Amino acid sequence: MKAFLILEDGTIFTGTSIGSKREVISEIVFHTSMTGYLEILTDPSYAGQAVVMTYPLIGNYGICYQDMESKTLWPDGYIVRELSRVSSNFRSEEDIQTILIKYDIPGICGIDTRALTKILREKGTMNGMITTDETCLLESKIETVKKRIKAYCCKGVVKRVTCKEKKVLKGEGFQVALLDFGAKDNIARSLHKRGCEVTIYPAETKAEEILAEKPDGIMLSNGPGDPKECITIIKEIKKLYDSNVPIFAICLGHQLMALATGADTRKLKYGHRGGNHPIKDLQTGRVYISSQNHGYVVEEDTVDPKIAEPSFCNVNDGTNEGLHYLGKNIFTVQFHPEACPGPQDTNFLFDRFVNMMEVFGLKKNGGV
Repeated sequence: MKAFLILEDGTIFTGTSIGSKREVISEIVFHTSMTGYLEILTDPSYAGQAVVMTYPLIGNYGICYQDMESKTLWPDGYIVRELSRVSSNFRSEEDIQTILIKYDIPGICGIDTRALTKILREKGTMNGMITTDETCLLESKIETVKKRIKAYCCKGVVKRVTCKEKKVLKGEGFQVALLDFGAKDNIARSLHKRGCEVTIYPAETKAEEILAEKPDGIMLSNGPGDPKECITIIKEIKKLYDSNVPIFAICLGHQLMALATGADTRKLKYGHRGGNHPIKDLQTGRVYISSQNHGYVVEEDTVDPKIAEPSFCNVNDGTNEGLHYLGKNIFTVQFHPEACPGPQDTNFLFDRFVNMMEVFGLKKNGGV
């Protein structure tokens, strides 16, 4: 069946429908990873967006449910050059077309994703519609369709993706409170692998409830949407900042902590999404390759130098990739040290967090 991708600027791509046949309007973003399509599809950070994969062949190793980063698929739509109907992997349980239908994700294949990506890079991220309704292209309808597309705004996505109630991943070591703004499962797994007991809290949990449990550390997760929309969450994070509990934050959590302490954020022209982004450790000068997925960044020149200092920067465009908070047991990063399928260059940051909790515990108990 024919399908159409209509961008808000009037550009139209014609391809073949994949997945669900329902019509969707969403923000169109591109991702440059060559592997990890299931992890991308199950990453809650993509709620409210339709993802374009720049790598031309998607689905060739099938679907292994063990690799999912959450219990469902989150993007509004999926856009690829070619969708493999054959799964060449002994771990595969089914093909990608089946899972797109199962979770009601509409998509389109057979379009020039290179040309689409160049448009998004030159003009910036924009909204678009995936539809199988050819009447949308009629001259009498297209202007109305474009107005509908342009009016779309990604709202309330953190509330949609967060867990509904507190849950615990049992462990024998440090007690970590993980605030779920759209957390990938591997954040909790990375902490649990290091012996931590992880209690996962819904996004709008009050700081008082978290601190009453006396956690050894607090983790602020990744998540979707504009960080400035999370007004009540930012207020609670400020209370967590004012406590002396060690805090480690990733992606959206990094942005929310910056906003809670008086800094500002802005939307990037087309975002950073992929598994090959170089970031520089400003203390050591070492460059790491990181996985990233964000459309907003912390405005570094709005960070109060008495509160925090930059710890990482993006080698490509110089944007902020991390902050170290002065006089606090807090560090935050914009990239994903828990990345699956990788790169895993920066997963040592979880060890740094564990060490921070250990030192904090010793000081609290008079040991150092």
